[in-house]
Amino acid sequence: MVKTDDCPGEPAMTLSQKLERGDLMAAACPSRDVLRHLTSRWGVLVLIALQSGTQRFSDLRRKVGGVSERMLAQTLQRLEADGMVERKAYKIVPPHVEYTLTPLGREAAAKVQDLAGWIEASLPRIALHWDAARRDD
Repeated sequence: MVKTDDCPGEPAMTLSQKLERGDLMAAACPSRDVLRHLTSRWGVLVLIALQSGTQRFSDLRRKVGGVSERMLAQTLQRLEADGMVERKAYKIVPPHVEYTLTPLGREAAAKVQDLAGWIEASLPRIALHWDAARRDD
C-alpha cells in the first residue's frame, strides 16, 4: 500500500484511493476530461436546459441559442459517455430521440447552474472591468 502526502494537513491517501477520487491538478488525470465536458460553453448550457426535464434534440437546439447541430450532438455524446445524460431512442418514423439528466447529471447541473447564476447576477460588476480594460488599451 503506497501512501501519498501531496496535501499538507490532509490525511494521506493510498495511491489507489487518489486515482479513484481523481486529481484535477495532475495533467494526465481523466477527471480533466470530465471537467472539460461539464464546463464547456455547450456542456453548461445543455445541463441547464435539461434541468427542466426530458427534451428532444430539436427542442434542446432551440433552447440553447447559437449551438450548431454538430456541436450539440458532440456535447450530448460526451455527457452521455460521462453518465450525465441518458439518451432514449424510439424506433418510429421519423426517428424520435429524447435526452434526460441522470441522477449524476442532476447533481452536476445544479453545480453549473450556481456558477451560471452567479455570472448573470455579477455581470454588471464584471462589465465594469471590461470598460476599465478598454480605457487602458
